[in-house]
Amino acid sequence: MITGGVLAKAFEPPTTKDFVWDPWFGPVKILGIEFSFTFIHLLLLIAFLTTVLFFVAAFRRPKVVPGKFQSLAEMGVEFVREQILLQMIGPEGMAFLPFLATLFFFIFFGNILEVVPGVNFPLNSRIAFPAVMAVISWTIYWAVGFRKHGVVGYLKMVAFPPGAPAPMYILLAPIELLQVVVIRPLTLSVRLFANMVAGHFLLAVFFLGSIVLFSGPPYVLGTVSFAMGVVLVGFEIFVSGLQAFIFTVLTASYIGAALAEEH
Repeated sequence: MITGGVLAKAFEPPTTKDFVWDPWFGPVKILGIEFSFTFIHLLLLIAFLTTVLFFVAAFRRPKVVPGKFQSLAEMGVEFVREQILLQMIGPEGMAFLPFLATLFFFIFFGNILEVVPGVNFPLNSRIAFPAVMAVISWTIYWAVGFRKHGVVGYLKMVAFPPGAPAPMYILLAPIELLQVVVIRPLTLSVRLFANMVAGHFLLAVFFLGSIVLFSGPPYVLGTVSFAMGVVLVGFEIFVSGLQAFIFTVLTASYIGAALAEEH
């Protein structure tokens, strides 16, 4: 406890325990596997339903002259098409627009839960969700590469990029395979996970600190801490969209590379 009138009670910093919840229902064993329902499962359900309802509500009965919500959804899909798909893949990648748009909005809705009052926790700060999405992206761009070039052809294309001296392939081939097989999905998942964890800790520190600092004079310190927390809320909204954009851009770039004739 800090005395002298600055803090009236001890500050309890956020810890990794803030990411663990006891089950609300369960656990129930099915075929030897335990199933339960926790706060995280609720957030997953919210993000999933929000993504589905967003598209259903916007495009279930599309109008020639769209209303405000349809216009908003069309702007979002247009952004994914123009700024991600066409930039990273090109017109031949239009078949991937539904996947990329769904990926972008699902990640965004999962991230933005961090600043929703009463929730205040980003879904993607749990590594399982970015990891699953990274594996899905990994599976798709490998499937695209195999379909486009054949299994042997795509492996050769990945492991033996053109332009390098032949002796260099002894070192280059395993590095390239390691990058595509392991590093890509790992960096995709960890980047999103780490950014959302960091954002959650920042908001928790400043808002919890505000509560403590407001409990005793000088109250101005609480005001400063709270103001910083409010600024960081705006920053987290930006980061939520940015991380959804980066994850989707990288996925599109990997698909584009798999479709290309050569790296």
